Amino acid sequence: MKKNNLPVRILIALFAGIAVGLVCYFAGLADFTATYLKPFGDIFVNLLKFIVVPVVLLSMIDGILSMGDMKQVGSVGVKTVAYFLCTTAIACVIGLAFANIFMGAGLFPDLSAELGAAEYEPKAFNGFMSVLVDIFPSNMWGAFVNANMLQVIVVSLFFGGAIMMAGEKGKLCRDIVGSFYAVIERLMEFIISLSPIGVFTYMAWVTATQGAAILGSLFLVLLCAYIGYVAHAVLVYSLSAQIFVGMSPVKFFKGAFAAMIFAFTSTSSAATLPVSKECAHELGAKDDIAAFVLPLGSTINMDGTAIYQCVATVFIASCAGIHLTMGQMVIVVVTATLASIGTAGVSGAGMIMLAMVLETLGIPVAYIGLIVAVDRLFDMGRTCLNVTGDIACSLCVSKWQTKK
Repeated sequence: MKKNNLPVRILIALFAGIAVGLVCYFAGLADFTATYLKPFGDIFVNLLKFIVVPVVLLSMIDGILSMGDMKQVGSVGVKTVAYFLCTTAIACVIGLAFANIFMGAGLFPDLSAELGAAEYEPKAFNGFMSVLVDIFPSNMWGAFVNANMLQVIVVSLFFGGAIMMAGEKGKLCRDIVGSFYAVIERLMEFIISLSPIGVFTYMAWVTATQGAAILGSLFLVLLCAYIGYVAHAVLVYSLSAQIFVGMSPVKFFKGAFAAMIFAFTSTSSAATLPVSKECAHELGAKDDIAAFVLPLGSTINMDGTAIYQCVATVFIASCAGIHLTMGQMVIVVVTATLASIGTAGVSGAGMIMLAMVLETLGIPVAYIGLIVAVDRLFDMGRTCLNVTGDIACSLCVSKWQTKK
């Protein structure tokens, strides 16, 4: 089938997966989807994870070399980080606004008696300086093996800059990078062509296993988060594309649709990188800038995670009988913004950062158990929003660089 039919095939797979999942849920065949359908989705996501590191490494080095000089790399980097920081702060405000509206309307009930507070052990957070040190790898191959995306990005920046500064003597390395990247692009296209299979199997599994949770009392907090996701996508991303790029919201969302749907089902912004790159290219983002912005965005742009953290914090505080003051909400915005920067672009990483926000406010972390069961449903929406933001940023930065 033609390449431009991929979004249609993904959409068909999405609805087919939901239909099959609902049938299995009501027929009591959730175990069937987990045993016989989900493994095919796992295989597909494994293929994506297998290609993510070489795609990030080679695309960023190739993008840096294509820019021609380190001044442009620095310019693109500053604009990208500034865009992500501003949109993440706005995301926190949107998340808190909707969460307080729901709480004020009495839509966040006390669920602790009904669901209990399951134990949850967050990973330790050793402070900003520890994170800063960990960004720089002591073993380059270790960064690749562990798929530590921040470290891979640092390696890419070092090698890209070094090859550029080597001039004529670095020509062989430049040619090797270009050749390897051409091969990786062909492999990437093949893996992307399998995406309808992954979308179908994962949606069938999620719907069959989480159907009860969707229909249960946690529906309201899910609804609040998704209203925040949609509002942020429309008010921030599509408007920024329209104001700075001159692109209509309809064209923007239509062009980003394939990446959004894939991110929604895979819950991994890093695994969605190949699809995001295709969408950004089709929408008109410059290839060298998209090759730099998208991998960086999959690591530091976590607007969906920020909204989730704010909504979940207000919800959990309500369940624990804690009413947040205005000062505490400001702390939520600052902490969630900083916590979102650097959240790994993998499924479920938002839970770790949510624990950090709760600890900062003194809210019992054990109450995360109230939403652990449906975290994947939150994750689907927040990952979709994160990927949409990456594409919007690549378009805006491409336009800003063109105006120079």
